[in-house]
Amino acid sequence: MRILVISDIHANLTALEAVLADAGDVDATWCLGDLVGYGPDPNECIARVRQLPNLVCLLGNHDSAALGQIEVDAFNPDARVALSWTSKALSKESREFLLKLPQVLVRGEVTLAHGSPRQPVWEYLLDLRTATLNFVHFDTPYCFVGHTHLPTLFHMPDKTARVHLIVPQPSVELSMTPRAILNPGSVGQPRDRNSMASYAIYTDDKSLWKLQRVSYDIPAVQARMQAANLPNRHIQRISGGW
Repeated sequence: MRILVISDIHANLTALEAVLADAGDVDATWCLGDLVGYGPDPNECIARVRQLPNLVCLLGNHDSAALGQIEVDAFNPDARVALSWTSKALSKESREFLLKLPQVLVRGEVTLAHGSPRQPVWEYLLDLRTATLNFVHFDTPYCFVGHTHLPTLFHMPDKTARVHLIVPQPSVELSMTPRAILNPGSVGQPRDRNSMASYAIYTDDKSLWKLQRVSYDIPAVQARMQAANLPNRHIQRISGGW
């Protein structure tokens, strides 16, 4: 199957639509969480994701916080403002959808989590040490995560080997070998100094991973954020990818 892997949409409908158009026909969609937070289109993004074929969707930390399941004090001040706005903006249908989302799932050879297999909703896999500690927390050959907004691949060739960090290049198809933790980056708010929306295509029967980037109308999103009085820092950062 050709599977679209997306994460961290963060209520950015314009970026999401650009990703879906760029990806083309897929057999399934795996969304690794954080549909909402930061951006101006929480209900629209949830509605659009719900339409995707053979959808698997996880709960992210911003999703959980918007539902009141995580204290907003755990977030920085700007994120708290955005979460307060998001919580008020969510429709009943959106809330019901988010409430049903699991934290971890296994699909074939892949464990899916938002943050990490050890702490699915909140832990960031940003360094080799943290990644290494997480390999004992999943049994499948591969684990897909989001949360960091950075497209990365942590590879442990065998149980005694060191973990290697690889930064996949866009449009380069990689042959995956066990064991590995892979991150498709962020659809709605990339943080690798590249403002283009990030996603991946996973071909499960051939164990292939292809990172993709696509541009979108950032000023249009920024205008909607300004109209909603969302934090200026969040408005600025999507144009710089930071």
